[in-house]
Formats: sequence, structure tokens, C-alpha cells
Amino acid sequence: MTVHIGAAPGDIAETVLMPGDPLRAEWAAQTFLQDAVCVNRVRGMLGYTGTYKGNRVTIQGSGMGMPSLSIYANELIRDYGAKTLIRIGSCGGMQAHVGIRDVILAMAASTLSTPSRGIFKELNFAPCADYGLLRAAEAAAQSRDVACHVGGIYSSDVFYDERPDLNEQMTRHGILGVEMEAAELYILAARHGARALAVLTVSDHLQTGEALPSDQRERSFGDMVEIALEAAFPA
Repeated sequence: MTVHIGAAPGDIAETVLMPGDPLRAEWAAQTFLQDAVCVNRVRGMLGYTGTYKGNRVTIQGSGMGMPSLSIYANELIRDYGAKTLIRIGSCGGMQAHVGIRDVILAMAASTLSTPSRGIFKELNFAPCADYGLLRAAEAAAQSRDVACHVGGIYSSDVFYDERPDLNEQMTRHGILGVEMEAAELYILAARHGARALAVLTVSDHLQTGEALPSDQRERSFGDMVEIALEAAFPA
């Protein structure tokens, strides 16, 4: 066990899905995994390990924001041997052609700052997804007839953003959506030789003001989880 994860050695699979919300981790494990067992409850950040089509998978909450995700991703990779980490979460749409309920596959993640920024000094490191995971996820979305967009996203380090000028530039430069974790996940995966991808459901839209009603979220998030699992274990 580590400071933040109470799982015993061997309890964590090499493939880990990482929703921000621990209750979403619980829901996804109970809905999509067979024989799911809770392996972590430290600080209420639930984690479950089970199987998907015979493949061992862990679904571990990461909390909100890059500092929180960094803690869990570091410990999962360094202490538990995780090799494939896929973020599953919601995001805000930033382009007119990106609709509510659509899925975004984050090819790259722009950001102002991450917990890793200090080690790069003057270098602007470009965090990007694992191409094999990205390609498999796109194929999984297409096979399910899920509206899917592949491209750049913006990983913000604040939720209550007061930079409309920055959002305008993100939109101008083709950024598909905004969330708060993927850039640091991609950096850590690169650093430690792991694979990473962010599969995101558009739950609200910065341009139109639309938002996905809570009673319709489960089905949309279900598409996202299935795409992530199929990307990790392509046929």
C-alpha cells in the first residue's frame, strides 16, 4: 500500500481507468466489470479491480485537477506497476461542431501549468496520447456509432475560470474541449514509459451554454467507459 492507495500488492491491474469522481469509479466497476472488488477506500477515493472480457482492469478515482491526479497516477505507475492509464471523464465543449454527449479523444493537451512544469524549466513540453490507444478508441467509437472527435484539448488548472480571452484563443486554435487532468497524465506516462489516453464525454458547452441533464448522463458516460475498455483490449 501507499500513502494514498490502500491496495495490497497485486490488487491493482496493469490497465487502470481513472475517472475523477470516486462514485463514478464505483458505478463503472459495478456496471462494466465482472467480479469487481473494492481495493481502495483511502480518503474515500474508491478503486475497484475486476475483469472485462477476461482481462483484468482497475477503475480508480483520481479526484479533481492535475495535482490530485498526479498523486494517484504516480503511485499507480511507480508502486503498483500500472502500464496503461485511461482517463474517463466529462469536459466542456469549445467548438460549434462538438455536441453535448459527443466523445472527445484527446490527441494532445495544452495547458498553462501542471505539477510537472518545474522540471521542464524553459521547455514547453507537448503532452500527447499514446497513438495505439487513440487509434483503438476511435475504432471502438466508430463501431458503436458514437459521435467522436479526435484532436487537442485544454487542461485547465482552475474550474472557475475568469479568462474569457484565453477561452477565445483556445477556440480560435481548434481546441475541442476543456477539462482539468489529461495534460499531467500524459506527462507522467511519458516520463515512466506507460501508455495514456483521455476519453471524454461532453457534458456542457462553453459556446452554447447547453448542459447534459443529470438523468441522461449515465448512458452517455457508459459509451465513454466502453470505448476506453475496448481501446485497452482491442479484439
